[in-house]
Amino acid sequence: MSPDTSDSHDHPSPTPSQAPHEDHDDHDGHDGHDGHDIDHGHAHGAHDHEHATGIKGFLSSLFRPHSHDAADSIDSALESSAEGIRALKISLVILGLTALAQLVVVLFTGSVALLADTIHNFSDALTAVPLWIAFVMVRRAPTRRYTYGYGRAEDLAGVFIVAMIALSAAVAGYESVRRLLDPQPISNVGVVLAAGVLGFVGNEAVALYRIRVGRKIGSAALVADGLHARTDGFTSLAVAGGAIGVMAGFPLADPIVGLLITVAILVVLKSAARDIYRRLMDAVEPELVDTAEAALRTVPGVQDVESLRLRWLGHRLRAETDITVENTLSVAAGHAIAVAAEHELLHAVPRLDAATVHVNPSHGEGADPHEVMAHHQ
Repeated sequence: MSPDTSDSHDHPSPTPSQAPHEDHDDHDGHDGHDGHDIDHGHAHGAHDHEHATGIKGFLSSLFRPHSHDAADSIDSALESSAEGIRALKISLVILGLTALAQLVVVLFTGSVALLADTIHNFSDALTAVPLWIAFVMVRRAPTRRYTYGYGRAEDLAGVFIVAMIALSAAVAGYESVRRLLDPQPISNVGVVLAAGVLGFVGNEAVALYRIRVGRKIGSAALVADGLHARTDGFTSLAVAGGAIGVMAGFPLADPIVGLLITVAILVVLKSAARDIYRRLMDAVEPELVDTAEAALRTVPGVQDVESLRLRWLGHRLRAETDITVENTLSVAAGHAIAVAAEHELLHAVPRLDAATVHVNPSHGEGADPHEVMAHHQ
């Protein structure tokens, strides 16, 4: 049978309540554009065992990923969300321990400067909560109102994190200028130095971990949160640098280093804001588009790729493409090519959840099959 009109092949986005494609059981070991392996997992079947809950379950989830055998592995989208949540849990514990250690020193020394830095670390640790909520929301199934799911919650959390980085830059700059115009003596310089070093080490460890996991799972918001932790480490480093300057007999070193750190925070802010802006504007890496188009052109029966669009929803990708096939093919044959094209995309493009493949017949001697749509172009 030769179709007179184009044949389309649409697949909805996989959700936690829907089983993914049955022919994807070999989707493991994909090479991501950032050098990490990406898994297109399987449906998460019913459990025949129970998992620890409460404090024991929380501590267990920090260091042991939730996993099953090959016949009962969880969907890759859920797995990446769980990995993001686990990164937030671990980093919150590290920041909490850092702040608690500083608090103990405060109680024994009475250092006001150290108390301020401790409160700062406690409050900034809580900025991970909106991102944690976003990762939980991403796992919810699409609804009749939110038909694409809740992936955008990550980007909204990213906007909040960028705002917090901007606030950190504003506060650091204001305090540095104020101390430069009205120098204040620093007491317990040795304690302040130790506190600054401790704060920097704790925050930088969290920054490295969040950025690594964020890049691995494709979460711009988690990367931005890692950059936020880095700005907090810079703030602590400014405290330590100022203390060293004061010990060396140069009291203005404290506000001068603070101004330099403010500039560093602004550089971090630019990077984080750029990444979140691109996600909100549906920007993708051009290399991903090249990879997807090349994969489509390798599918037998695909004569041309007329259009190709990719977009991020949280830390997962969706694709839409129009391909051209021979106009004498039957509907069933065109559909088979569409299925093969989607299957190839899922193999080739890291973190791709679903693809909508529209099949266009090649233009023969007859009328253009899209002529009826011409006035909508």
